[in-house]
Amino acid sequence: MPKYLWRVGYTADGAGGLLAEGGSARRDAIRTAVESVGGTVESCYFAFGGHDLYVIGDVPDEVAAAAMSIRTAASGAARTETITLLSPEQVDEAVRRPADYRPPGR
Repeated sequence: MPKYLWRVGYTADGAGGLLAEGGSARRDAIRTAVESVGGTVESCYFAFGGHDLYVIGDVPDEVAAAAMSIRTAASGAARTETITLLSPEQVDEAVRRPADYRPPGR
């Protein structure tokens, strides 16, 4: 099952909801959302800086990831960036797979 990193930034409405519910309730809601598309949450951490929340989890495919992303965006409470993660073994497979590539100007 593909693994993803979701970087989340809360809007003012989302931050207000976080203030009202707290971090544990938000984590539980995220877990419910991911499970609703057939996935699991591996980790969920709030942070300072450019993003407010980082979630790592597995969902069955890109369509499931898109379903969550669209619903999150439509809520207006948060903006997400979905990043596909690769294991070291997947990178091993990638470097063994032939691919024709010519750098620009060469």
